[in-house]
Amino acid sequence: MKVALFIPCYINQLYPNVALATLKILEHLGYEVEYPPNQSCCGQPFLNNGLIDEAKEFAKNFIETFSGYDYIVSPGSSCVSSIRFRYEDILDSSLLKLKYREIESSIFELFEFLHDIVGVENLHFSKPYPKRVGLHESCHGLRELNLGVSSELLKPKYSKIEAVLNKIDGLEIVRAKRDECCGFGGTFSIFEEAVSVQMGRDRIDEHISNGIDTIVGIDSSCLMHMSAISQREGRGVEFIHASEILAEVL
Repeated sequence: MKVALFIPCYINQLYPNVALATLKILEHLGYEVEYPPNQSCCGQPFLNNGLIDEAKEFAKNFIETFSGYDYIVSPGSSCVSSIRFRYEDILDSSLLKLKYREIESSIFELFEFLHDIVGVENLHFSKPYPKRVGLHESCHGLRELNLGVSSELLKPKYSKIEAVLNKIDGLEIVRAKRDECCGFGGTFSIFEEAVSVQMGRDRIDEHISNGIDTIVGIDSSCLMHMSAISQREGRGVEFIHASEILAEVL
């Protein structure tokens, strides 16, 4: 199976270890992994700000770059969500729409891929990870990719991320009582700074109250936002992308 690795901009620029961890995991599972060099931004920042014409160019580049692979896997849930749910509406070429539909079902966030395609039962980790961690389920992953079921009506709550992490010996996962946004939201954190910071602070406070060592998530932008607040306010909490934990215990 040939897998294309899609690395979002902020991971490429700020968190390359997340990209390397994802590569290590996929290769460990026996996949032939390629990093298409022509890949660029998925266009999400432009889509979020109504710059549709600019976003079309990024969508076109993505479709042309990632055609021909069995799977396209990324450690960024918000970008995967934008590609999966917003591209078809902005494409004005019938040929591009056809090409997009050919790859649409092959695009996965990393933990979605591990859960749905690899299968939790086929995941085996050789090392323990003896930490108590707070799981932050980011908005796009939770509400658009359905990586976690947060409704109180559905008990017990189910999370694809948690199901994968639970395969690691010694790792204790503590779920927040409320699955709320961390406040980052891309440009929201710029235009609504005070609200954004308070939302992040609320998330950190709840996790700390649960007696955790580390806050773990699948979206580096959320972790970046909360980590910055934590560092500035001296909270002393560790933040780590879930892929880095998996890569560490292989």
